[in-house]
Amino acid sequence: MSLIQIEYASKALKRTVQVKAIIPNDVMGFEERKTQPVYKRPMKALYLLHGYMGNCNEWLLYSNIAELSIKYNIAVFMPSGENSFYLNNEAMEAYYSDFIGEELVAYTRVMFGLSMKNEDTIIAGLSMGGFGAIYNGFRFPNHFGKIIALSSALIIHDIKDKDETFHNGVASYSYYHHTFGDLERVVKSDKNPEIIVEKSIMEGNVMPALYMACGTSDFLIEQNRSFHKFVQSHDIEHTYVEGEGVHDWRFWNQYLEPGLQWAL
Repeated sequence: MSLIQIEYASKALKRTVQVKAIIPNDVMGFEERKTQPVYKRPMKALYLLHGYMGNCNEWLLYSNIAELSIKYNIAVFMPSGENSFYLNNEAMEAYYSDFIGEELVAYTRVMFGLSMKNEDTIIAGLSMGGFGAIYNGFRFPNHFGKIIALSSALIIHDIKDKDETFHNGVASYSYYHHTFGDLERVVKSDKNPEIIVEKSIMEGNVMPALYMACGTSDFLIEQNRSFHKFVQSHDIEHTYVEGEGVHDWRFWNQYLEPGLQWAL
């Protein structure tokens, strides 16, 4: 296995970005692979998004993603999304959605000789990263065939119509306004994953399949149940799982591998 730090000049973000990558190029060891390759297929790819206040090291520090990369022979790419919710910010000219859903996929496919098929390309994340995986998975259905979303921060309906005095213990009105735009219009805006799904359906796209998991004691459980009902009402192929747990790494590590098994 190779652990690689990638730094390159991103056009979407207009600065140098850092991405951590795991490339399982020695699944059985070099000598064994000469005569007995484990997989006879182009390498699949997983784009793994961290949560609020995290960075590209989070999955490496707190999960067993390196072990899973080797086990399933899948390349894993972990970008830093700041606290952007992986959305485009037009005012700042920081296009995180374009970076995640378009630029990074194209860049890594060429650099590492990955499969070019959307069915071999998975986007996943937890909390804020779960929101980002859902949003960008459905925004770029020609790039991603599967979405894995754990404890997703599907908070659009929680922040709508809030005024300048709003603070929910996580962040203030200023942050949400900066990230999502006009909160009086956010539900009907292109920052809402539901709008992205409906737009993609109207365009006749083949929708990615979705795997969602959330803990029954997670503070985001009702938001996840609501989105489950939304995709169900639009006949989108998906698996929704609830399990005992809260918003923590114990739960995410418990459901990461089942999500990968489902996707593969």
